[in-house]
Amino acid sequence: LLSQFDPDNTGYISTEKFRSLLQRHGSELDPHKLEVLLALADSNSEGRICYQDFVNLMSNKRSNSFRQAILQGNRRLCSKALLEETGLSLSQRLIRHVAYETLPREIDRKWYYDSYTCCPPPWFMITITIVAFFLYNGVVLDRFVLQVTHPLYLKNALLYHPQLRAQAWRYLTYIFMHAGIEHLGLNVVLQLLVGVPLEMVHGAARISFVYVAGVVAGSLAVSVADMTAPVVGSSGGVYALVSAHLANIVMNWSGMKCQFKLLRMAVALVCMSFEFGRAVWLRFHPSTYPPCPHPSFMAHLGGVMVGITLGVIILRNYEQRLQDQTLWWIFLSIYVVFVLFAIFWNIFAYSLLDLKLPPPP
Repeated sequence: LLSQFDPDNTGYISTEKFRSLLQRHGSELDPHKLEVLLALADSNSEGRICYQDFVNLMSNKRSNSFRQAILQGNRRLCSKALLEETGLSLSQRLIRHVAYETLPREIDRKWYYDSYTCCPPPWFMITITIVAFFLYNGVVLDRFVLQVTHPLYLKNALLYHPQLRAQAWRYLTYIFMHAGIEHLGLNVVLQLLVGVPLEMVHGAARISFVYVAGVVAGSLAVSVADMTAPVVGSSGGVYALVSAHLANIVMNWSGMKCQFKLLRMAVALVCMSFEFGRAVWLRFHPSTYPPCPHPSFMAHLGGVMVGITLGVIILRNYEQRLQDQTLWWIFLSIYVVFVLFAIFWNIFAYSLLDLKLPPPP
């Protein structure tokens, strides 16, 4: 194909040859993909089209040059909004709904709708929710939640405890235990309602990175700012995802076409505020059994900070190379510096400050 339409091997195809190719084979293409191809042809004022952009589109890949070409002349692409499509199946309507819930640009929504195949499905958020929370807690430990009013609630190999901070797995596994059914319920609801659509759009790699980064930042924030307290619950990861999503909606308010977006934001903020307020009250409420301190709330704040920095960058750049984003490297560097600082803090600060830590469980 390249030798036929680009005999001089310049890497470009003339607009006339490109249009003749579409006329000849347009009936064999998916209508949405044909629409994007026509927009690509209309957008170019130099009379030629980059062959690599054509290859990227046909292979369901995205490039900055292709995105720029569409942005410069997208009248044909946006002539009919995705929301106006009729005759869609239930799965197609679901994909369209997810696109409008998470993406602020009509171009990105159409691209996502055209390229999404549900392969792989949003396995990370579903697995971490169902298997970790219910199967592990309910079957293996014979309990779904921890009761912090019980003197033995700290006798658990998963939660983070300041006396056992050398056991590195606890900085991650604390998310599998929750302090009360309301703690578990709110985290599960937010995790599924927000996390699953985000993973459907941005993929497991990006969303799992934001989630795990929020979890680690949460436990490290506790070890630095609330040094005598344990921590349980997945709030660090959940708050990272939710805060990134909400910040993305606010930053792209005019482009977000999701229904009831103001109401949805209000409900999410109320749920987050209620759960955070419960955590603060629990932390400072006198313990029924003084040797057993209540869990810290600092993990929530650590998750929020990850969400509005790393999370916003990831959610803002749909199918774009993060390596090309300057802010991504700045926030990633800040995050790495914080992690290194927290590690050294855990090694040296506890002994230097001579804190009175709760007894080991």
